[in-house]
Amino acid sequence: MRVNPNFTPDILNDLSQSQTLEQTYIEQLATGRRVNLPSDDPSAAAADVQNQALQSQNDQYLQNTSSLEGMFQTADSALSLVVTALNQAVSLGTQGANGGVSASAQQAIAQQVQAIQSQIVQLANTSYQGSYLFGGTATQSAPFALDSTQPSGVAYNGNTGVNSVEIAQGRSIQTNVPGSQLFMSTTASVMGSLQQLVTALQSGNSSSIGAATTQVGTALSYLSQQRVYYGNAVDQLNSNQSSLQTEQVNLQSQESTLVGADLATAATDLSQAETQRSATLAALAQVIPQSLLNYLK
Repeated sequence: MRVNPNFTPDILNDLSQSQTLEQTYIEQLATGRRVNLPSDDPSAAAADVQNQALQSQNDQYLQNTSSLEGMFQTADSALSLVVTALNQAVSLGTQGANGGVSASAQQAIAQQVQAIQSQIVQLANTSYQGSYLFGGTATQSAPFALDSTQPSGVAYNGNTGVNSVEIAQGRSIQTNVPGSQLFMSTTASVMGSLQQLVTALQSGNSSSIGAATTQVGTALSYLSQQRVYYGNAVDQLNSNQSSLQTEQVNLQSQESTLVGADLATAATDLSQAETQRSATLAALAQVIPQSLLNYLK
Protein backbone atom coordinates (compact mmCIF):
# COMPACT_ATOMS: atom_id res chain seq x y z
CA MET A 1 0.00 0.00 0.00
CA ARG A 2 1.45 3.44 -1.01
CA VAL A 3 0.67 6.77 0.63
CA ASN A 4 -0.08 9.64 -1.72
CA PRO A 5 2.19 12.56 -0.66
CA ASN A 6 0.08 15.22 -2.46
CA PHE A 7 -2.52 15.46 0.30
CA THR A 8 -1.56 19.08 1.14
CA PRO A 9 -0.95 20.79 -2.19
CA ASP A 10 -1.84 24.26 -0.96
CA ILE A 11 0.54 24.13 1.99
CA LEU A 12 3.35 22.71 -0.14
CA ASN A 13 2.76 25.42 -2.73
CA ASP A 14 2.94 28.07 0.00
CA LEU A 15 6.17 26.55 1.25
CA SER A 16 7.68 26.63 -2.24
CA GLN A 17 6.68 30.26 -2.74
CA SER A 18 8.11 31.35 0.60
CA GLN A 19 11.40 29.57 -0.15
CA THR A 20 11.56 31.24 -3.57
CA LEU A 21 10.94 34.64 -2.00
CA GLU A 22 13.62 34.00 0.61
CA GLN A 23 16.16 33.19 -2.09
CA THR A 24 15.17 36.31 -4.03
CA TYR A 25 15.63 38.61 -1.03
CA ILE A 26 18.89 36.93 0.00
CA GLU A 27 20.23 37.53 -3.52
CA GLN A 28 19.10 41.17 -3.45
CA LEU A 29 20.88 41.73 -0.15
CA ALA A 30 24.04 40.00 -1.45
CA THR A 31 24.21 41.90 -4.76
CA GLY A 32 22.48 45.15 -3.86
CA ARG A 33 20.42 44.71 -7.01
CA ARG A 34 16.71 44.21 -7.45
CA VAL A 35 17.20 42.87 -10.97
CA ASN A 36 19.72 40.05 -11.12
CA LEU A 37 18.21 38.20 -14.07
CA PRO A 38 16.44 39.64 -17.13
CA SER A 39 13.32 37.76 -16.06
CA ASP A 40 13.23 39.75 -12.80
CA ASP A 41 12.21 42.86 -14.76
CA PRO A 42 12.76 42.64 -18.55
CA SER A 43 12.22 46.35 -19.17
CA ALA A 44 14.56 47.48 -16.41
CA ALA A 45 17.15 44.86 -17.42
CA ALA A 46 17.17 46.13 -21.02
CA ALA A 47 17.55 49.74 -19.87
CA ASP A 48 20.36 48.69 -17.53
CA VAL A 49 22.29 47.11 -20.40
CA GLN A 50 22.27 50.47 -22.17
CA ASN A 51 23.24 52.24 -18.96
CA GLN A 52 26.18 49.87 -18.44
CA ALA A 53 27.37 50.51 -21.99
CA LEU A 54 27.30 54.27 -21.36
CA GLN A 55 29.19 53.84 -18.09
CA SER A 56 31.84 51.75 -19.83
CA GLN A 57 32.21 54.37 -22.55
CA ASN A 58 32.39 57.12 -19.95
CA ASP A 59 35.09 55.20 -18.07
CA GLN A 60 37.15 55.03 -21.26
CA TYR A 61 36.79 58.77 -21.79
CA LEU A 62 37.95 59.36 -18.21
CA GLN A 63 40.98 57.12 -18.79
CA ASN A 64 41.79 58.97 -22.01
CA THR A 65 41.47 62.30 -20.26
CA SER A 66 43.69 61.26 -17.36
CA SER A 67 46.38 59.86 -19.66
CA LEU A 68 46.34 62.95 -21.88
CA GLU A 69 46.55 65.26 -18.91
CA GLY A 70 49.74 63.55 -17.79
CA MET A 71 51.14 63.68 -21.31
CA PHE A 72 50.33 67.39 -21.78
CA GLN A 73 51.84 68.24 -18.42
CA THR A 74 55.02 66.37 -19.36
CA ALA A 75 55.22 68.22 -22.68
CA ASP A 76 54.60 71.58 -21.03
CA SER A 77 57.29 70.90 -18.42
CA ALA A 78 59.77 70.05 -21.16
CA LEU A 79 58.94 73.25 -23.04
CA SER A 80 59.27 75.23 -19.82
CA LEU A 81 62.83 73.94 -19.50
CA VAL A 82 63.48 74.86 -23.14
CA VAL A 83 62.28 78.41 -22.45
CA THR A 84 64.67 78.62 -19.49
CA ALA A 85 67.52 77.33 -21.64
CA LEU A 86 66.78 79.84 -24.40
CA ASN A 87 66.77 82.68 -21.89
CA GLN A 88 70.23 81.53 -20.84
CA ALA A 89 71.30 81.51 -24.49
CA VAL A 90 70.04 85.08 -24.97
CA SER A 91 71.95 86.16 -21.88
CA LEU A 92 75.11 84.47 -23.16
CA GLY A 93 74.66 85.96 -26.61
CA THR A 94 74.28 89.44 -25.16
CA GLN A 95 77.44 88.89 -23.17
CA GLY A 96 79.32 87.63 -26.22
CA ALA A 97 78.19 90.59 -28.35
CA ASN A 98 79.94 92.99 -25.97
CA GLY A 99 82.90 94.46 -27.82
CA GLY A 100 85.04 94.22 -24.71
CA VAL A 101 84.84 90.44 -24.54
CA SER A 102 88.00 88.64 -25.59
CA ALA A 103 88.07 86.11 -28.43
CA SER A 104 88.84 83.29 -26.00
CA ALA A 105 85.84 84.31 -23.88
CA GLN A 106 83.64 84.24 -26.99
CA GLN A 107 84.85 80.73 -27.76
CA ALA A 108 84.02 79.66 -24.22
CA ILE A 109 80.57 81.20 -24.56
CA ALA A 110 80.12 79.36 -27.86
CA GLN A 111 80.77 76.10 -26.04
CA GLN A 112 78.16 76.99 -23.42
CA VAL A 113 75.61 77.69 -26.14
CA GLN A 114 76.45 74.36 -27.77
CA ALA A 115 75.76 72.69 -24.43
CA ILE A 116 72.39 74.47 -24.35
CA GLN A 117 71.75 73.25 -27.89
CA SER A 118 72.42 69.66 -26.81
CA GLN A 119 70.18 70.12 -23.76
CA ILE A 120 67.32 71.40 -25.92
CA VAL A 121 67.71 68.45 -28.32
CA GLN A 122 67.34 66.13 -25.34
CA LEU A 123 64.24 68.01 -24.17
CA ALA A 124 62.83 67.88 -27.71
CA ASN A 125 63.19 64.09 -27.46
CA THR A 126 61.05 63.90 -24.31
CA SER A 127 58.89 60.79 -24.15
CA TYR A 128 55.83 59.82 -22.12
CA GLN A 129 54.92 56.20 -21.43
CA GLY A 130 57.19 55.07 -24.25
CA SER A 131 56.03 57.55 -26.89
CA TYR A 132 58.01 60.57 -28.07
CA LEU A 133 55.97 63.74 -27.70
CA PHE A 134 57.43 65.99 -30.38
CA GLY A 135 57.83 63.72 -33.41
CA GLY A 136 54.39 64.24 -34.94
CA THR A 137 52.76 60.86 -35.46
CA ALA A 138 56.19 59.16 -35.49
CA THR A 139 56.19 58.43 -31.77
CA GLN A 140 58.41 55.35 -31.57
CA SER A 141 61.82 56.88 -32.31
CA ALA A 142 63.64 60.00 -31.13
CA PRO A 143 62.68 62.83 -33.50
CA PHE A 144 65.80 65.03 -33.07
CA ALA A 145 69.51 64.40 -33.38
CA LEU A 146 72.54 66.69 -33.48
CA ASP A 147 73.83 66.78 -37.06
CA SER A 148 76.63 69.14 -38.05
CA THR A 149 75.81 68.64 -41.75
CA GLN A 150 72.48 70.42 -41.29
CA PRO A 151 72.23 74.24 -41.41
CA SER A 152 70.40 74.15 -38.10
CA GLY A 153 72.92 71.76 -36.59
CA VAL A 154 70.05 69.36 -35.93
CA ALA A 155 68.21 66.72 -37.99
CA TYR A 156 64.47 66.24 -37.54
CA ASN A 157 63.41 62.63 -38.06
CA GLY A 158 59.75 63.06 -37.13
CA ASN A 159 56.89 64.24 -39.31
CA THR A 160 54.29 67.00 -39.35
CA GLY A 161 51.34 64.77 -38.45
CA VAL A 162 49.07 65.23 -35.46
CA ASN A 163 47.20 62.68 -33.36
CA SER A 164 43.78 63.07 -31.78
CA VAL A 165 41.90 61.18 -29.08
CA GLU A 166 38.18 61.11 -28.31
CA ILE A 167 37.56 62.48 -24.82
CA ALA A 168 33.74 62.67 -24.88
CA GLN A 169 30.87 61.68 -27.15
CA GLY A 170 31.56 63.48 -30.44
CA ARG A 171 34.50 65.42 -28.99
CA SER A 172 38.16 64.84 -29.77
CA ILE A 173 41.29 66.76 -28.87
CA GLN A 174 44.57 67.16 -30.73
CA THR A 175 47.23 65.47 -28.64
CA ASN A 176 50.46 66.91 -30.00
CA VAL A 177 52.20 69.75 -31.77
CA PRO A 178 54.84 68.46 -34.22
CA GLY A 179 58.44 69.15 -33.27
CA SER A 180 59.08 70.72 -36.66
CA GLN A 181 56.47 73.35 -35.81
CA LEU A 182 57.77 73.92 -32.29
CA PHE A 183 61.52 73.93 -32.82
CA MET A 184 62.19 74.43 -36.53
CA SER A 185 59.76 77.04 -37.77
CA THR A 186 60.91 78.74 -40.97
CA THR A 187 60.37 82.16 -39.38
CA ALA A 188 61.56 81.51 -35.82
CA SER A 189 63.60 78.33 -35.57
CA VAL A 190 64.84 77.43 -32.10
CA MET A 191 67.42 75.02 -33.48
CA GLY A 192 68.46 77.25 -36.36
CA SER A 193 68.89 80.38 -34.24
CA LEU A 194 71.01 78.53 -31.69
CA GLN A 195 73.26 77.22 -34.44
CA GLN A 196 73.56 80.75 -35.84
CA LEU A 197 74.57 82.02 -32.41
CA VAL A 198 77.21 79.31 -32.03
CA THR A 199 78.63 80.12 -35.48
CA ALA A 200 78.63 83.87 -34.76
CA LEU A 201 80.38 83.40 -31.42
CA GLN A 202 83.00 81.18 -33.04
CA SER A 203 83.60 83.87 -35.68
CA GLY A 204 84.02 86.56 -33.03
CA ASN A 205 81.97 89.08 -35.01
CA SER A 206 80.08 91.19 -32.44
CA SER A 207 77.54 92.38 -34.99
CA SER A 208 76.77 88.83 -36.10
CA ILE A 209 76.56 87.71 -32.48
CA GLY A 210 74.07 90.48 -31.74
CA ALA A 211 71.93 89.58 -34.76
CA ALA A 212 71.98 85.88 -33.85
CA THR A 213 71.05 86.71 -30.26
CA THR A 214 68.05 88.64 -31.56
CA GLN A 215 67.04 85.59 -33.58
CA VAL A 216 67.23 83.41 -30.47
CA GLY A 217 64.99 85.93 -28.70
CA THR A 218 62.51 85.77 -31.56
CA ALA A 219 62.53 81.96 -31.40
CA LEU A 220 62.00 82.16 -27.65
CA SER A 221 58.91 84.37 -28.09
CA TYR A 222 57.57 82.07 -30.79
CA LEU A 223 58.06 78.93 -28.69
CA SER A 224 56.39 80.60 -25.70
CA GLN A 225 53.35 81.27 -27.90
CA GLN A 226 53.28 77.67 -29.12
CA ARG A 227 53.57 76.40 -25.56
CA VAL A 228 50.23 78.05 -24.73
CA TYR A 229 48.53 75.20 -26.61
CA TYR A 230 49.47 72.70 -23.91
CA GLY A 231 48.29 74.93 -21.08
CA ASN A 232 44.96 75.46 -22.82
CA ALA A 233 44.66 71.75 -23.52
CA VAL A 234 45.14 70.91 -19.83
CA ASP A 235 42.40 73.42 -18.95
CA GLN A 236 40.08 71.74 -21.49
CA LEU A 237 40.85 68.32 -20.04
CA ASN A 238 40.17 69.47 -16.49
CA SER A 239 36.79 70.85 -17.57
CA ASN A 240 36.06 67.70 -19.55
CA GLN A 241 37.00 65.49 -16.59
CA SER A 242 34.58 67.37 -14.33
CA SER A 243 31.78 66.88 -16.86
CA LEU A 244 32.56 63.18 -17.22
CA GLN A 245 32.62 62.64 -13.47
CA THR A 246 29.24 64.36 -13.16
CA GLU A 247 27.88 62.19 -15.95
CA GLN A 248 29.24 59.09 -14.26
CA VAL A 249 27.45 59.97 -11.02
CA ASN A 250 24.23 60.50 -12.98
CA LEU A 251 24.57 57.15 -14.75
CA GLN A 252 25.24 55.34 -11.49
CA SER A 253 22.19 57.01 -9.97
CA GLN A 254 20.09 55.90 -12.95
CA GLU A 255 21.40 52.36 -12.56
CA SER A 256 20.43 52.36 -8.91
CA THR A 257 16.96 53.57 -9.80
CA LEU A 258 16.58 50.96 -12.54
CA VAL A 259 17.86 47.83 -10.84
CA GLY A 260 19.06 48.76 -7.37
CA ALA A 261 17.50 47.04 -4.38
CA ASP A 262 16.06 48.83 -1.36
CA LEU A 263 18.17 46.97 1.19
CA ALA A 264 16.01 47.92 4.17
CA THR A 265 12.88 46.72 2.39
CA ALA A 266 14.63 43.55 1.19
CA ALA A 267 15.73 42.76 4.76
CA THR A 268 12.18 43.25 6.04
CA ASP A 269 10.74 41.14 3.22
CA LEU A 270 13.29 38.40 3.94
CA SER A 271 12.29 38.34 7.58
CA GLN A 272 8.63 38.08 6.62
CA ALA A 273 9.35 35.30 4.13
CA GLU A 274 11.29 33.36 6.76
CA THR A 275 8.41 33.79 9.22
CA GLN A 276 5.96 32.63 6.56
CA ARG A 277 8.10 29.58 5.79
CA SER A 278 8.35 28.68 9.46
CA ALA A 279 4.57 28.98 9.85
CA THR A 280 4.02 26.86 6.76
CA LEU A 281 6.39 24.19 8.02
CA ALA A 282 4.60 24.18 11.36
CA ALA A 283 1.23 23.82 9.63
CA LEU A 284 2.62 21.05 7.45
CA ALA A 285 3.93 19.23 10.53
CA GLN A 286 0.45 19.34 12.00
CA VAL A 287 -1.35 18.24 8.83
CA ILE A 288 0.85 15.32 7.79
CA PRO A 289 0.27 13.09 10.87
CA GLN A 290 -3.48 13.78 10.80
CA SER A 291 -3.62 12.99 7.09
CA LEU A 292 -1.77 9.74 7.57
CA LEU A 293 -4.07 8.78 10.46
CA ASN A 294 -7.17 9.50 8.42
CA TYR A 295 -5.76 7.49 5.54
CA LEU A 296 -5.00 4.50 7.78
CA LYS A 297 -8.52 4.54 9.20
